[in-house]
Parts: sequence; C-alpha cells; structure tokens
Amino acid sequence: MARVYMLVNVLPGKDVFIRDTLRGIRGVVTADLVTGHYDIAAVIEGKDASDVFDKILKKIRKIKGINRTETFVAVE
Repeated sequence: MARVYMLVNVLPGKDVFIRDTLRGIRGVVTADLVTGHYDIAAVIEGKDASDVFDKILKKIRKIKGINRTETFVAVE
C-alpha cells in the first residue's frame, strides 16, 4: 500500500467545492479545509505509488479551481 499527503491551494471561493470533489474520489482517505499557507490537506492511498500518482494526475489535477498542489510520499 502507498500513501501520500497532498497540500492544495485553490482559487478563491472554490475550497468547499474542491474538498467535496476530492472526498468523492476513490482512494482519497481524507480531505479537509485547513488554515495557513494551504487551503486543503488530503491523504491519498493506493495499492502502490503508481496507482496513487495515477489518481493525482488523471483525476485530482484536472479539478477546475486547483491552483497548486504539493505532494509528500509517506515512507516506512
């Protein structure tokens, strides 16, 4: 199993919509609004790193209103 932590910056007014959209994607374990430099913190899991990054590239980064993401791969 692979896990990444993703921090997301969104366009103004899009935070709740993007959080809810993220929560509807299979493999997104959590997606929460946060305070600070980023708007959303999410945890994404998959069977391996390729599976997780496939979700990020094909589903998450295509969500309109996402300005920037930063991804941290969990290591054991």
